[in-house]
Amino acid sequence: MGHAGMAAAAVRYLRSAGAPTVAGPVEALPRPDLRAVGDDERAPVDPAEFRRVLGHFATGVTVVTAPAAGDGDPAGFACQSFASLSLDPPLICFMVGRTSATWPRIARAGVFCVNVLGAHQGDLCRGFAVSGADKFAGVAHDAAPVSGSPRLAGAAAWIDCTVHAVHTGGDHLIVVGRVHALGTGGGGDGVPPLLFHKGRFLT
Repeated sequence: MGHAGMAAAAVRYLRSAGAPTVAGPVEALPRPDLRAVGDDERAPVDPAEFRRVLGHFATGVTVVTAPAAGDGDPAGFACQSFASLSLDPPLICFMVGRTSATWPRIARAGVFCVNVLGAHQGDLCRGFAVSGADKFAGVAHDAAPVSGSPRLAGAAAWIDCTVHAVHTGGDHLIVVGRVHALGTGGGGDGVPPLLFHKGRFLT
């Protein structure tokens, strides 16, 4: 039932229940005054306290990868800020720091693969969290079917995407990806996820 159908059904119900009718047109309420909150009106939030409190929210862990885009090397970084966004169309999103050295390489590629890590891949995650290292040294992977981005062996799941949109969010960027292919790892749905909570991996 669409919005119009639901509205008509509601009107029929109210009439049958003997609801009073309105004699004349209903006047709209006055529009409230809207304004931005000034910096001097915001309560200060201590960054350390922000991290401590938000650390109580357990997350899964992913590695976002992209194929080489002119520099001869693929790109990748560990990412906790990942979520599904839309079913129709199929969209996901992840957040990345605006100062990230890896993000410009993913942006140039225009495509990426989200590798959802399994519980056994904590060391792999640490390797992709280090800046400036050869993150793919000794890491088994193949090419995701649509983007060609590195698909890491042993991951619990993978999502192959193109960059759909990028939005600013404070000191981070919100990257929306259009999903073109996805699947679970070699162990199927039985691979337990790698979880992060209060600054450490859960075992």
